[in-house]
Amino acid sequence: MRTPASTKLLVIDRDGVLSQDPEAYVRGPEDWQPIPGALEAVARLNQAGWRVVVATNQSGLGRGLFDITSFNAFNARMIKSLAEAGARIDAVFFCPHAPEDGCDCRKPAPGLFFEIGKRLGVPLAQVLAAGDSVRDAQAAAAAGCTPHLILSGQSSAYRAGGLPEGLPSGTRAHADLQAFADWVLAQETPI
Repeated sequence: MRTPASTKLLVIDRDGVLSQDPEAYVRGPEDWQPIPGALEAVARLNQAGWRVVVATNQSGLGRGLFDITSFNAFNARMIKSLAEAGARIDAVFFCPHAPEDGCDCRKPAPGLFFEIGKRLGVPLAQVLAAGDSVRDAQAAAAAGCTPHLILSGQSSAYRAGGLPEGLPSGTRAHADLQAFADWVLAQETPI
């Protein structure tokens, strides 16, 4: 994989990839618990010239379980923790809708990815995307990105073997964000 420096963009899911994914929704900054090694993985990717953005479904907003102030406070705490680890996220894109709203931005729909490509001016065919669910991989593939499944969060049960049904063809699986970063960095051809 040879990626021009101008298009070195990774799209990752938040809950279950960067942070623990509690069963009762992430509601505010007090719920921020980074997955071990995730912050360091982002730092290594940043140091290699990769821009990292988050694409996350946040149906708790649409369901009224938390408000935008709590959502922003959670992200602020996440960004501060990343900075303390020498890492950064360039942007957070999110779908605030409940599943029954029928929007085009809630994964597995590709709308968030199309918005990322449009706003950042990056061809999606050159973007790698990593998430912990089948719908993350489906959204990435539908947008033309290369999908990767992180076996943490919702997919942690598959660490023992096998993969969930419904994954797009060609989806690669990685034990965690650290393993994904190892794979990404191993693909780069030294100049």
